[in-house]
Amino acid sequence: DVLDPERLIQCPLVKHHRIRARRFPYHLVKCKESNPEIAKKLATCPFNARHLVPRADLSDHIMKCNDKAFMEQDVVGQSCEPPPGQLNNGSTWQAPPCDEDWDTEVVEGSESTFVWGMIN
Repeated sequence: DVLDPERLIQCPLVKHHRIRARRFPYHLVKCKESNPEIAKKLATCPFNARHLVPRADLSDHIMKCNDKAFMEQDVVGQSCEPPPGQLNNGSTWQAPPCDEDWDTEVVEGSESTFVWGMIN
């Protein structure tokens, strides 16, 4: 089961490392730090940071990556146009009337000017 957090995943850096899915992202960070020479030879998939592939194979991986389909669905699903049902459903909310008049408050206010740190 792909969603099982207890399933074992093989580390792309050190092939004999097998890590539980729930710990895999943390392992990748540590393993990259511990194996910088191997990490330099690998590239991270733009669709899933858990996919580390040899740099030379990255473009091929991008074309075939299963997670690319999820990304494309999200982009297609986020249209700039609002859904048809929401076009004519305008809100009936109106702001309450405002009783403030800043111009009269300034005239009626105290004659002293506020200065930070000064006490009148």
